[in-house]
Amino acid sequence: MSMGPQAALLAGDRLHLHHGPIDLIIGVDGPERQSCYRAATDRFQTVLDGLVSELADLRQPLAATTHFSNPIAHRMMRAVQPIDGVFVTPMAAVAGAVADEVLAAMLKHHQPPKAYVNNGGDIALHLTGSATFTVLGPAGEITVKATDPVRGIATSGWRGRSHSRGIADAVTVLARSAAAADAAATLIANAVDLPGHPHVTRQPASDMNPDSDLGERLVTTDVGTLSATDIRDALQNGRIFADPLIKAGHILDVVLALQGQTETLQAPQIGAYAHA
Repeated sequence: MSMGPQAALLAGDRLHLHHGPIDLIIGVDGPERQSCYRAATDRFQTVLDGLVSELADLRQPLAATTHFSNPIAHRMMRAVQPIDGVFVTPMAAVAGAVADEVLAAMLKHHQPPKAYVNNGGDIALHLTGSATFTVLGPAGEITVKATDPVRGIATSGWRGRSHSRGIADAVTVLARSAAAADAAATLIANAVDLPGHPHVTRQPASDMNPDSDLGERLVTTDVGTLSATDIRDALQNGRIFADPLIKAGHILDVVLALQGQTETLQAPQIGAYAHA
């Protein structure tokens, strides 16, 4: 018999919510912490069931007639709509959209100075006043201030918990929502690639997970040592894909990492974040 939604307090006054594949770590500063945790726990009760109810459509590319009634599915749809020219389903934004939705439930009746929902590394943020949030990215620490427009951080790569079609060790994206960051990180990580390279091992996604939205498309299972030229070319492919997303304002900052090399792209109108 499968377990239902589970909630537990962790060290540091953090809340852990778990149900099936969803694993959230939530933090709140200030006197409204417990009220926020109750709101998050209440909303979490139906998160997985709501997604499962529309899962068949969420695993398909968007069509003109695609419509979702579930609010998290709708967040996922909005996150991938601006991305053209590549295969993508709303599942590319699922972790970030769940984080956004649970954070929104916490903030519906409460306004703590700082709150976050971390869904396996895809993070939704709420910051006010002098509050900051620091996360370790592929180029070091990234610190977001309340005055920054960033409210979502996500990381993807072939070493992560989800399958990647590219070879990036990690791609971290900062955006205005966790869902937008999640979708972009997934697809930019796919673009950091060297198609057909002999040092890259791939396998059909369906062989690793029969329910994968990627079907028989190849995903990366191992990357051997690459030459400096190979690394430069793969990162360049990622930059080419990320650049229009930055210019359109869909994402604000991206850090790409591959075998010890990192590159950063940032929206020109946005002040530099603290990459320590």
